[in-house]
Amino acid sequence: MKYYLALILTLVIVVCVNFSDAQELFNYQEPEMDGHREAPPLDGVEGSNDVVPDGSIDAQAVNPPPGPGHENPKNHDHPDEPGDRDKKLVEDPAALLVVVNKEYSLPGDYVPPDLVEPNITFSFTEDLPKRLMRQEAAAALELLFEQAAAEEIQIAAVSGYRSYDRQKTIFTSRAQERGFEVANRTTAYPGQSEHQTGLAMDVSGASVGYGLVQSFGQTKEGIWLAQMAPDFGFIIRYPQGREEETGYSYEPWHLRYVGLGAAREITDRGLILEEYVAEMQPVEAREEEPGEIGPGSQASGRGENGGY
Repeated sequence: MKYYLALILTLVIVVCVNFSDAQELFNYQEPEMDGHREAPPLDGVEGSNDVVPDGSIDAQAVNPPPGPGHENPKNHDHPDEPGDRDKKLVEDPAALLVVVNKEYSLPGDYVPPDLVEPNITFSFTEDLPKRLMRQEAAAALELLFEQAAAEEIQIAAVSGYRSYDRQKTIFTSRAQERGFEVANRTTAYPGQSEHQTGLAMDVSGASVGYGLVQSFGQTKEGIWLAQMAPDFGFIIRYPQGREEETGYSYEPWHLRYVGLGAAREITDRGLILEEYVAEMQPVEAREEEPGEIGPGSQASGRGENGGY
């Protein structure tokens, strides 16, 4: 009798334990994915250095459509693969006025042929590729920095050239952390970063600890940079108030070299690069005498830029 009672008690215990486990499994729900919560930015968004200070999102897109050829991605673990055949590639990646944005991409194997390190002040000491720019842009940036020093404006270069593979790593990391859709709204897609052209340099000032933050635009250094950059062939590529057209938020630190004539006309007329290039498309490349680089110099037409 005792044997049967012990057996029955054992069976009751087993049934209770299994029922408890089944109930716990039944009641379990996958935690809600929080992919749209704003998280601290990762390394190197479209205009950024390796670590973005103050939680700033560089070149954060303002509700842009997905990147070209990626409307229906099939493999989010390899965000550079889906629809690559549908991408619109720029015709001449080395053109001075090349437009790289969410519609037009650079080839994955494109590396500017004449990358050099400008002799300027950087915000970091490591020997990294982000010190580099194309030769013409680097020479113009050196003159801009010389003028800044003469006027006691404390600026430093933060991030220049970035390869396609580097941008791919950045985008993939963000996609894995936040999901593809969020990453595609906040990070330049591989091939769509101006930094790959070698014509862009992020510049910041002492007032904001050389960080890439929008408040830089209101500092003494930021105001000076916006005023003086065109005299050395640079524009603020992502200006305030043009977010819908550029696809990116205001970046007072992101300089893009376009040459003297184009820089002055773009700035004087309040254009963005896309508008300027669109106006020039029907015009055959022309040869004009380049303007004089430096403060107070006057432009005579479009200078040395020629066509797109």
